[in-house]
Amino acid sequence: MAALVYIHGFLSSPLSFKAQQTAQWLAQQHPEISFHCPQLPPYPAQTQLLLEALVESLLPEPVYLMGSSLGGFWATWLAEKYNLRAVLINPAVRPQDFMPAYLEVDLKSYHTDDSYRLCAHHIDEIIAVDIAPSRLQNYWLLVQTGDETLDYRKAVQKYAGCKQTIEAGGDHSFQGFERFFADCMDFFNH
Repeated sequence: MAALVYIHGFLSSPLSFKAQQTAQWLAQQHPEISFHCPQLPPYPAQTQLLLEALVESLLPEPVYLMGSSLGGFWATWLAEKYNLRAVLINPAVRPQDFMPAYLEVDLKSYHTDDSYRLCAHHIDEIIAVDIAPSRLQNYWLLVQTGDETLDYRKAVQKYAGCKQTIEAGGDHSFQGFERFFADCMDFFNH
């Protein structure tokens, strides 16, 4: 059975709007594809182990990746490691550059009461898995120029040579993402 792994962003959760939309659409349109959206810890080494274990439990069946924001960073790492296709939605590029602003402060999850504290060694953990895309045909980049959180141009540059959809306006949540569900499935299957 094929599986779709949706990887949420920093301090987000499986309760995110896009994750919920994706799960509902998949259940209605492709019930033969299992949906997985694990709750990720904010700590990179823990996230790495969790995502590796999940993907390895699903292989050798087809595994499709969708990653939003920091989830796009993780989807890239998984796509390279396991030669998988990935749809990246306003993905984070070089998260180690903005992590210092989050060190040694109390961080709260957007959807739960969980709180966290990042330390300097967590930057080293994220640097260790920062990888450039080499299998360009495996990626579809979806960005909106109105992203108020991340500079979309950095993603356009990092994923040069990959399939790209660049929409004017929008925001970090990627307005109207549901318009792309059917096209995402076509991308995964070709």
